[in-house]
Amino acid sequence: MIQPDYIFETSWEVCNRVGGIYAVLSTRAASMQREHPDRVFFFGPDFGEHSDLYFREDKKLLKKWTKDLRIFESSNHQIFESSNLQIPIRVGRWTVPGEPIAILLKADAMWERKNQIFAWAWEKAGVMSHAAYGDYNESCLFGYACGMVMESLYRYLITQNTPNNQNIPNLPKVCMHANEWQTAFTIFYMREHCPEVGTLFTTHATGIGRSIAGNGKPLYDYFEGYHGDQMAEELNMVSKHSVEKQAAHWADCFTTVSEITARECKQLLDKPVDIITPNGFEPDFVPTGEAFDRKRAEAREALLRVAGQQLGGVVPPDAMLLCIAGRLEMKNKGIDAFLRAMERLGEKMYHRDVHREVIAFVMIPYLDKPVMRFGRVSVVFVPYYLNGDDPLFRKTYYDLLIGMDATVFPSYYEPWGYTPLESVAFHVPTITTDLAGFGAWVDTGVVGLEKGVVVIPRTDSNYLYVIDQIAESLIQMMEYTPAQISRARRAAAAIAKRAEWSKFFKYYRKAYEIALKKAARRMEDLKN
Repeated sequence: MIQPDYIFETSWEVCNRVGGIYAVLSTRAASMQREHPDRVFFFGPDFGEHSDLYFREDKKLLKKWTKDLRIFESSNHQIFESSNLQIPIRVGRWTVPGEPIAILLKADAMWERKNQIFAWAWEKAGVMSHAAYGDYNESCLFGYACGMVMESLYRYLITQNTPNNQNIPNLPKVCMHANEWQTAFTIFYMREHCPEVGTLFTTHATGIGRSIAGNGKPLYDYFEGYHGDQMAEELNMVSKHSVEKQAAHWADCFTTVSEITARECKQLLDKPVDIITPNGFEPDFVPTGEAFDRKRAEAREALLRVAGQQLGGVVPPDAMLLCIAGRLEMKNKGIDAFLRAMERLGEKMYHRDVHREVIAFVMIPYLDKPVMRFGRVSVVFVPYYLNGDDPLFRKTYYDLLIGMDATVFPSYYEPWGYTPLESVAFHVPTITTDLAGFGAWVDTGVVGLEKGVVVIPRTDSNYLYVIDQIAESLIQMMEYTPAQISRARRAAAAIAKRAEWSKFFKYYRKAYEIALKKAARRMEDLKN
């Protein structure tokens, strides 16, 4: 199998924890480092102190490459200068297992050439930036600046691979991987300036598919009737759809994370994927042995303490602790279904005379409400990013997840579903749906949490059924014996073992090979 000598990978979520893609890349990093030690370079935006939560600068790294870059006296950034543009960069390590090299950059200088860059993208790849709004400009200009810095590093690596007695360099095999539309301009740049580099593009969710679902339209019942370009006009997403679609067509290898999203890509982007690269998890994030038991006890203590503060009383230590987490998308992430399910659970507990307390945590940034109560079910909102510095817990999401009894992620639109995978990795049984890529992957007719995962069939028209099934699954779990609870937790962990990166990284090896072979054919065509 042909494999790269170096891998360049970029995402808006490198050293920037804002969503599920951060979890994908940060856990995959360890496997990449094992196979390509310090020959993996992650490129991301530099957000200063926020980035420093996940990044450790190291000026000794790539010192030969950076030695000619000027240093501004007013800052501690090294300055990459090209075409009279100055791009501040920092080189260091992403502080996740594997600690890969990370290069963070600021693209502010690109704004003065925005019109020229967007005109270039139209002429080069047919990208329609004229309807841009919101984060489109910032993201695409970052992608272009990222391409400029990548090209510089690539040229440096060429010189390092050139024998002293040869004039023609022994070109290293390089793959460049862009994640989501925000970094698509990097693909266009590298295709023009470094055509010998194999390019990969991964869409973790199509913009149009997410928007159709988020706007209350029936995505699944009328799926074959949707046309991506037409819906982009209707949903005011022309520019974002255009850059995503063109990146899918221009990349040497186009990937997505599940069969569900592969279907979307073919229908809405007019481009079948070359390979599906499902999301795995790195077990290094999960404590073991005594450390696991200690972390779980600490988590439960913190959860019960905060619940008591919010509810105005002491919460019984045997309370059932549940949670939902993720992006603030009420329908797509199933937040609305979760809240209705908690109400239904309260009703079922009343009618069945169940007296156990239930605390359901809604760990969704920016979703801030009053406590909600449904009989013995209390809902506590945690509207912060749980990165260790929130005002309630001062703990990370993983440090709290380990203390849960169960989690619920009843997604309507979920290309993969990292949150239920994270849950089972921490031995916490979970409820999800077959509209999540993870749910569809693991679904083997599981009907109870004793099997580790409950996968509820979900359609455009069975909302009330989903709500009732969530409540029924949870009330059944309340009746489990300690032995059944132990089996459920072991079953959850066993499912997570099947989805570790050690099992899934093989799909990336194949994706790299596809990209490199296509780049090699392109170079042969150019020679001829």
